[in-house]
Amino acid sequence: MTNIKIERITSADSSTAEAISLLLKQLSSQEFIFTERELAALINDSSSSLFLLFAEGKIAGMLTLGTYLSPTGRKAWIEDVVVDSIYRGKGYGKMLVEHAIGYARTLSPCTLMLTSNPARIAANELYRASGFEQKITNVYKMSF
Repeated sequence: MTNIKIERITSADSSTAEAISLLLKQLSSQEFIFTERELAALINDSSSSLFLLFAEGKIAGMLTLGTYLSPTGRKAWIEDVVVDSIYRGKGYGKMLVEHAIGYARTLSPCTLMLTSNPARIAANELYRASGFEQKITNVYKMSF
């Protein structure tokens, strides 16, 4: 049986930043070079929690949970969920999402949300199977 653990990352180092860069290449067609400095900024931001899934001591997946408080209550967003291609099909994505759900429950009352590209069929099936309901809304973005 594979030794699996999920940890909230609290310290930055270059090997972790490099592993995250490799995962980001599998998540998006955009080029991301994730540095140790960016990792330190992420884990030191009180509104962000970075969770890494380790399989046999190697980083096999990640998920970020962002939180904020608004007049309509506490919100949490799941972002950047990715499992390394060599580890897919083992339920690790589900483990990461369930871990994030458990963490978000500790923030209750809270609304947990995420977005997912419709082309990511397996991811969308995972989110529905995990209890998420599709919200009918438009998502807009502005990049600077």
